[in-house]
Amino acid sequence: MTAFDALKIYQDFPILDQVVNDEPLVYLDNAATTQKPQAVLDVLNDYYHTTNANVHRGVHTLAERATSLYEISRERVRQFIHAKSTKEVLFTRGTTTGLNWVARFAEEVLQADDEVLISIMEHHSNLIPWQEACRKTGAKLVYVYLKDGQLDMADFRAKLNAKTKFVSIAHVSNVLGSVQSVKEMAELAHQVEAYMVVDGAQSTPHMAIDVQDLDCDFFAFSGHKMLGPTGIGVLYGKEELLNRMSPVEFGGEMIDFVYEQEATWKELPWKFEAGTPNISGAIALGAAVDYLTNIGMDAVHAHEQELVNYVLPKLQAIDGVTVYGPQDPSQHMGVIAFNVEGLHPHDVATALDCEGVAVRAGHHCAQPLLTHLGIPSTVRASFYIYNTKEDCDRLVEALVKTKEFFNGTF
Repeated sequence: MTAFDALKIYQDFPILDQVVNDEPLVYLDNAATTQKPQAVLDVLNDYYHTTNANVHRGVHTLAERATSLYEISRERVRQFIHAKSTKEVLFTRGTTTGLNWVARFAEEVLQADDEVLISIMEHHSNLIPWQEACRKTGAKLVYVYLKDGQLDMADFRAKLNAKTKFVSIAHVSNVLGSVQSVKEMAELAHQVEAYMVVDGAQSTPHMAIDVQDLDCDFFAFSGHKMLGPTGIGVLYGKEELLNRMSPVEFGGEMIDFVYEQEATWKELPWKFEAGTPNISGAIALGAAVDYLTNIGMDAVHAHEQELVNYVLPKLQAIDGVTVYGPQDPSQHMGVIAFNVEGLHPHDVATALDCEGVAVRAGHHCAQPLLTHLGIPSTVRASFYIYNTKEDCDRLVEALVKTKEFFNGTF
């Protein structure tokens, strides 16, 4: 695509062309899940109409066709995140699964008095698995806190030490919209011989990712947040580490040979993909990667930044509205959490829905962060490639109308 055209992109998403509560839909819940372009829906439909077969297990035409498409998608993902080899690209159910697999590896590595360093802003998927790993091994879970709505790098440096064995950080916060310096963190982590794990759920859909440049040891993300289907995700891991990791699940597909009392595993990446995988999901994820690649991830990021530059000051200017995270639009990704003074976030979200604007309200699976901020929940608006400045205006107008309604001035 030669020039970014959000309206043209919008037309590729049939679900967006509908009326909700007598208003045209404005979908601003993209941090939860994104909508799917017709190109991805067509690939899913075509797979089940013309190809459906199990992969790696048959010599008949449909099986070979399905296997080829499945592995082509793996290569597309490899290129998208700039991994060295497809051996380093594991298909999972999503970011949660990937982070849990890494935490299981940590259980094999950690010893009593070792430390795991995460931040207070982590999604529960990058927090509870580490709680469990530390509980089982006697290791200590250490938190990095915030400064000016972002991760405090001075606090990070102070808490990183020779006892630290794993560092696991969200590349982009799903609440604060802040971008963490994971490349710098990886460099610092490796200086103390710690593994660097990155939760890329909120970054991979919105910016160019190069895992080799970041030099992270593991990187996890989800397909459904980047135009793909639900139930498919990716765990990247450096090949030498994946070779050391034990499989998390066992059964068909991942075995080399099974004896009565023991078994051997396939080589990477298949040793981690037990059972029949989400074949259609993986193939459709490849189509989503193609769609984003055609637009260009730099263009995606630039468009979203333009929206943030436009809407964040407008939200900040509304009396009684508190925006969380970085206050400088240039430091804030397209995930904006806010509250309206005197109003419950769920009431705000319900009122916005009455105006056709879809946002999320709650703790966003980040309860320790919200506790740290001293709030139980927030409203969250999140943007993607098909959103426009007109959508931003609809959000602001609906928010003002909501305030007036609850204040009795409407």
